[in-house]
Amino acid sequence: MPAFDDATTTAAPPEEVWKLLYDPSRFPEWWGGIESVKDVSDDGFTLYPEGYPDFPMPQKLETRRAGRHAVISCLVSNLRFEWRLEDQDGGTRISVHVEIPEEEAARLNDQRAEVSRSLQNLARIAQL
Repeated sequence: MPAFDDATTTAAPPEEVWKLLYDPSRFPEWWGGIESVKDVSDDGFTLYPEGYPDFPMPQKLETRRAGRHAVISCLVSNLRFEWRLEDQDGGTRISVHVEIPEEEAARLNDQRAEVSRSLQNLARIAQL
């Protein structure tokens, strides 16, 4: 299964980053490619990609606040995003591990670029 990792740091404390990462309704603020999020529950939500307002994509959400860990799994394309937060030098290290199924492998480079931009957005917005 194709996969990649990315990470960045922010001066924001982990609690501020967690507020953005834990709440799917805030994903469109920082996660590129997401137009809107609806039907948020404790274990999932539905996202609508930019440019496709009639294409709902249900997602599974698993979080562990104590471990500052969130996993978002797309129930349509089977992409999996595992986010982790760690204290680092008075701020936060944000890391993400992404797994892409073989049938979606052609999207690897696009996903890598979008995740990198989204990671930077998350770090920047958490500091505001």
